[in-house]
Amino acid sequence: MKILFVHQNFPGQFLHLAPALAGRGHEVWALTAEKNERPSPVRVFKYRTPPENTVKGVAQTWAEMAERGVMVARAAHQMREKLGYVPDLVFGHGGWGETLFLREIWPEARHLTYAEFFYRPSGLDAGFDPEFPREGLAPRLGTLARRTHLLQAIQDADAGLAPTVWQASTFPPDMRAKIAVIHDGIDTGRVAPDASAKLTLPSGKTLRAGDEVLSFVSRKLEPYRGFHIFMRALPGILARRPKAEVVIVGGEGQSYGPAPRDGTSWKQRLLAEIGAGIDAERVHFTGHLPYPGFVALMQVTRVHAYLTYPFVLSWSMLEAMSAGALVVGSRTPPVEEVITDGLNGRLVDFFDVAGWSDALARALADPDGVLPLRQAARDTIVADYDLRSVCLPKLIGFVERNR
Repeated sequence: MKILFVHQNFPGQFLHLAPALAGRGHEVWALTAEKNERPSPVRVFKYRTPPENTVKGVAQTWAEMAERGVMVARAAHQMREKLGYVPDLVFGHGGWGETLFLREIWPEARHLTYAEFFYRPSGLDAGFDPEFPREGLAPRLGTLARRTHLLQAIQDADAGLAPTVWQASTFPPDMRAKIAVIHDGIDTGRVAPDASAKLTLPSGKTLRAGDEVLSFVSRKLEPYRGFHIFMRALPGILARRPKAEVVIVGGEGQSYGPAPRDGTSWKQRLLAEIGAGIDAERVHFTGHLPYPGFVALMQVTRVHAYLTYPFVLSWSMLEAMSAGALVVGSRTPPVEEVITDGLNGRLVDFFDVAGWSDALARALADPDGVLPLRQAARDTIVADYDLRSVCLPKLIGFVERNR
C-alpha cells in the first residue's frame, strides 16, 4: 500500500508503526508541520504554518483547527497535482484539525484517525479540580466547541484508533463502535531495570540505582498532571525521609489548562506557596530531560509519583513501571485501567495531599517490601504493553485490515 501519516509532530504516536510498515514493503510517507524538526524514519513533506488566528472566544479552537486543516489540504492538493501522489490509506491524528479536509483531496483513499480523547463540559477533565472552578456558561460552551473538529475527524474516518479503553470510552457510543483500542507500545527491552544505572543531575550530583530517589515527570509542570498536589506533599515527605532525593522533570509552560492568572508559572507559584518546606539541595528541577536521561531516571528511581486528571494517560507512567519503579498513582480512571492498588502499584486519591505524603514516604522507607509490587508492575507492561510482542503486531494488523 501507499500509506500517508499526517501528524504535526511526526513521528509522534507513529514512531514505531511507520518504519515497521515500511519494513513490510509498504510505501510510507508523512505530512507534517514545516517547523517540525524531529528526525523521521520515512520520507516527509511539510505544510505551511497556519496564519495567526484572530478569532477569540468560544469559536477560537475551531477556527485554529480549521485553518490548520486548510493548510494541510493545500499541501495535500499539491502532492496530488504536482507529484501525482494518491495514497491508498491516510492515517492522521484528529486532535489538531489536520485531517478535516483530506477526504476531499483523496476521496478514493481509506482514512484512519488517531482518536486520543473527546472533551466533555463536565465529568472528565473539565471541572474536575475544585481549586480551579469553571464558572458560568462560557467555559462549558468553550469545551463543547473544542469537540467540533474531533467529531468531524471521527465521523469522516473509516476507522479510529485509541491507546486505552478509557480514552476510547470518552467518545460518543455511536462513534465508539468504529474505534479499536491498541496502545502505542512500550519498548520494554530498552526501558528495563538496570542495577548499574546512574544519572548525573544538572547540579553535578549523581544518583544510582538503589538510592532513595523519588521522581515526578510531566511535559509541563501544571495542575492537569497534579503538580500542585505533589508539591504540597513534598514538605511532609522530606521531613520524614531526610536522605531522599527528589527529581522533578518538566517545563514551566502549559500543555493543558490555563496558566496562573498572576502571569507566573505553576512552578514559581508553588515554590512561593511552599517556601521553606522545600530543601533546594534535595529537590532537583531538571527542566526537559533528553530521553536517555529520562530512561536512566526511571531506572534509578525507587518511587515514581504519577498524577493526572481524568485525561490522556502519559507514556511516562507505563515506562516507569517497565523500568521496575514503584508507581504511586492517582485514583483516576486512566491510571486505574493499568494499576490495581496493592497488586502492581499504589493508588491515592488525587486531592489527598496528606495521603500522598504518607504513601510516598512509606514507599521510600520500605524498598524490600515493595519489591513484589515493582516486579508485578514490570510484568504488567511486558504482558500487556510490550512494543514488539504485543502492540506493534496489533497496530500493523489494524492498518493492513483497513486497506
